[in-house]
Amino acid sequence: MTLRLENISIRIGGVPLIAAFSLSVQDGEIITLMGPSGSGKSSLLAYIAGDLTPPLNGIGGVVLNGADLETVRPEQRRIGRLFQDDLLFPHMTVGQNLLFGMARGDRSERIAMMRAALAQAGLEGFEDRQPHTLSGGQRARVALMRALMAKPDCMLLDEPFNKLDKALRANLRAYVFNHLKIRNIACLMVTHDIEDAPEGGRILHIGHEGELKIV
Repeated sequence: MTLRLENISIRIGGVPLIAAFSLSVQDGEIITLMGPSGSGKSSLLAYIAGDLTPPLNGIGGVVLNGADLETVRPEQRRIGRLFQDDLLFPHMTVGQNLLFGMARGDRSERIAMMRAALAQAGLEGFEDRQPHTLSGGQRARVALMRALMAKPDCMLLDEPFNKLDKALRANLRAYVFNHLKIRNIACLMVTHDIEDAPEGGRILHIGHEGELKIV
């Protein structure tokens, strides 16, 4: 599940935001992307996912497991995403939120998989709960499991721990990283906090002129 970025650059109104660069994210690897606000970190993730919007535009290749995604629609790219807001559907139960992320199939099998995912997340028996009744950490775990139930080939994390307190942030970070590594999913994570970076992992920094450097 390798993600390869080939000579990618991001521009806004014709002005370079991120200078051209290439990068490979290996199976199970989590690469951290850092830089000042407005430097284009989230825009890069949007380009990879296929939903970058004007006035921003990007060029370059996004290759996932050997397949060029240039003409592939965003919803067909098999790319999972987590944001600082969990984006759970408020009108659905926890179980329905998870089922939404799963491929269609036998109903009883899908429900069994949903319940197993909740148990894995430490939320056994929560399928009939409403999202607003959950704590921030519980909601974040549900959002992660929903993303994983879609069986993504890579994950993009856009400051998913930003709104959590320090203790919860550390626990959830370890939980997310563990699940990504167990499933061998390549991941690119945007954060402002160096403590979010996995120990020993590569860190990319966007400079003021849009150049990316490993720090």
